[in-house]
Amino acid sequence: MLSILIPIYNFDVRPLINDLQKQSELTGVEYEIICLDDGSTAHFKAIHKGLTTLSNVHYEELPQNLGRSKIRNQLAKMAQYDYLLFMDNDSGLTHPNYIQTYLDHLHPEQLLYGGRVYKTKMPKEKELQFHWYYGRQREQSPADQRKSRPYHSFMTNNFLIPKSIFEQIQFDEQLTQYGHEDTLFGMELRKRQIPIIHLDNPLEHLGLEPREIFLEKTKKGIQNLYSLFQRGLPIETKLLRTFQLLKKWKLLSLTRLVLHQMHPFIMQQIQQRPHEMRWFDLLKLHYLLNEIRAVKSPPKK
Repeated sequence: MLSILIPIYNFDVRPLINDLQKQSELTGVEYEIICLDDGSTAHFKAIHKGLTTLSNVHYEELPQNLGRSKIRNQLAKMAQYDYLLFMDNDSGLTHPNYIQTYLDHLHPEQLLYGGRVYKTKMPKEKELQFHWYYGRQREQSPADQRKSRPYHSFMTNNFLIPKSIFEQIQFDEQLTQYGHEDTLFGMELRKRQIPIIHLDNPLEHLGLEPREIFLEKTKKGIQNLYSLFQRGLPIETKLLRTFQLLKKWKLLSLTRLVLHQMHPFIMQQIQQRPHEMRWFDLLKLHYLLNEIRAVKSPPKK
C-alpha cells in the first residue's frame, strides 16, 4: 500500500530508516522503503551498504548524479504501491505516530503535506545559526497557518501523494540544480485542482548547512526561479512580486546599483544578525537583479 521514497545525498539515513521500519511494522501496513543514492561520497556509500540486508528496504547507488527532480521521478517509477511518501534524507521523525497519521488521512484524490520543523535549541556553531533562524522563521509553521495558502506552503520534504496523481504531474526535469521544484509542483497541483491537505505531522530538518553553502544554494534557487519566470509560468513569490513592482516603477537599475553598493554591508548584517531576515530578503533581491542582468547581457566571447 505505501512506498516510502528517499533520495540520498551525503547524509546518514540509517536512523531514519530504522524509525520508519519500526513505525510501519507497528501499523501493519504493507510497505516498502526505496533509497537511491545520488552521487554521495565513498564514506556515505560505505555506511549504507548494510541497508541492502534490511527487510522491505531497497537500496541502490546510481551510476551518475541525476539531480533533485529526476531522482524523485525515478523513485516513483520504482514504487510498487498506490501511495508515495516522499521525504528528504536529512530528516528525523518527531512523533511516534508519524506513519499512522498519514495512513489515517489517505485519500485517492488528494495530497497530504505534513510540514517541517527545526530543533528548538539554536546550534552552537555560528556558521549553522543562519540556516536555523531561516528555517524557524520561514519554513516552520503549523497546519492551521499553512492552510491559509495551501499551495504556496507546500514543500517537497515530507508529502504523501497517490501514485496515480504523481504520474500526471511529476517533477520538472528541466530543473537540474537546486531550488523551486516545490514551487513548480505546487503550481501544477493548483492548476489541476488537486487538494493539498495540511497536517501537523512534521519531519525535523537535521541537515543544517553552513551559511556560505546555504547562500550559494539560495543563489542557484533564484536562477531556477528566474528561468521558470522566463518560460512564462505563472510563478508567484514575494521576490518576483517585488521585481515586478520595481520594473513597473522603472526602479530596476537604481535598485541594482544601490544593492551592489550595499552588498558588503548586507553580508556583514547577515553574519552578525542572522535572526534578522530583512537582510536576507535584500540579498535575494540583489541575486535576482544580477541574474536578470547576466541573462539579458551575457559576457562577450
